[in-house]
Order: sequence, then structure tokens, then C-alpha cells
Amino acid sequence: MFSTDILPILPTHPAMLLVMLPTVGPGTKQESLLVRTATNLMLKNLQRELGTAIHVLKVDAGTHPAVVHAFDGQGVPAFVLLRDGAELWRQQGLPEGEPMAALLLSKLAAAAIRLPG
Repeated sequence: MFSTDILPILPTHPAMLLVMLPTVGPGTKQESLLVRTATNLMLKNLQRELGTAIHVLKVDAGTHPAVVHAFDGQGVPAFVLLRDGAELWRQQGLPEGEPMAALLLSKLAAAAIRLPG
């Protein structure tokens, strides 16, 4: 048996933000393409703000309908924050108001406080 001094420290799993988005494909209206481009830019900036604490994962509803359905998708876009399989927060529609990164990090911090130690 190894001493605990030499066992590697296992990294903690980062939380995940699933961002379920509508499909954009051939025949899509120009404004939908513009919204998708703006959303992608927002998500890229959000990932930069969150660092390694939360991994942003985009899920295309047309490509992965089972994933959207599994999260009781009432429509897209939708955001679901998960950590170790537990849902910490969800929102339908694009975020408004409070900066998204601060909101997500506060939800993650609140969940960490509730964890048995």
C-alpha cells in the first residue's frame, strides 16, 4: 500500500455549462445567423472569464436532440450548470441583467458551501 504522501492528487472535475442552441443550417434566416454569431462570441468571452472553473459546452439541438430532451428542454437556447452530475442552475433564453460569469461563479460557490466536507 502506498503512503498518502506519494499518491497523486486527483484533479477536481470542473463544472460544466451546457448551452443548448437551435440548429443553424441551410435555409436559415440571416437574422438567425447573426444571432448565432453574436451568441458564439458571447460564449467565447464567457469561457475566458470563467477560466477553468466552468467548462462551456455548446450543444446543437438538431445534432444532439436526445441531450436537449434529457434536460427537459422546453426550448432553446437554454443554459444548464452542472457539477458532478447535479444541476446547480438553469435558464431558458439568452441571459440578461447580471453579468453571466459572476452569476455562474456565485452558483458554483453556493453549491461548494453546501457540499459535505
